[in-house]
Amino acid sequence: MTVQPETTRKRVLRPRDAASLMLLDRSERRPKVLMGRRSKAHVFMPNLHVFPGGRRDPADHRFANGSEMHPEVLRRLRLAKGEHCSPARLQALAVAALRELQEEANLIVGKPVAGSPLAFLPDLTNLRYIARAVTPPGHPRRFDTHFFALFADEAEIDPADVRDSQELEDLRWIDLDDLSTVQVPDITAIVLADLRSALEDDASLAFDRPVPFYHTRRGRHIRDLL
Repeated sequence: MTVQPETTRKRVLRPRDAASLMLLDRSERRPKVLMGRRSKAHVFMPNLHVFPGGRRDPADHRFANGSEMHPEVLRRLRLAKGEHCSPARLQALAVAALRELQEEANLIVGKPVAGSPLAFLPDLTNLRYIARAVTPPGHPRRFDTHFFALFADEAEIDPADVRDSQELEDLRWIDLDDLSTVQVPDITAIVLADLRSALEDDASLAFDRPVPFYHTRRGRHIRDLL
């Protein structure tokens, strides 16, 4: 009797928690956002311009209680991740965004702390929750990414202090209305469109605005609101 080979099912990667920060310079009439180019050596989104960001590290929880997020931001994060998530775990997502900003752009949002593994105590007070996006199946990496926004002046950041890093090259302030000078991932362009729309509705970016959630269901691209 011939035994038919067992059909091998492709393993579906589970998305990992990640966070990105859209740092905004509103010192001129038209707002700009900080973006940098990922190295061509990266497996995920090589040679594309993105916001500073990356996956959440376990250690981010240790720095999640330095300051409190706005209650509306925390509430919508809980809607995204579920009631079972502790405030520390939810705030760790925001810590990840600020940690990556420091690592990739040499910018600190918070109070410098000598001898700390993070080098600063993160200030989460002014972060807005802008969007959530889950990488569709089939990609070499999958992330459940939470996009936050922050005005540079609220964090007392001088836009001229940006420095390239090994993670992000060609860091620059990009006009929100003109992406012609850079190549960005599709989801980045979509989230930037959401950001432009939000700024047109309210230039201060209200903390309680609905949060678009991009994901797939049975092969279909879905946009929900949190």
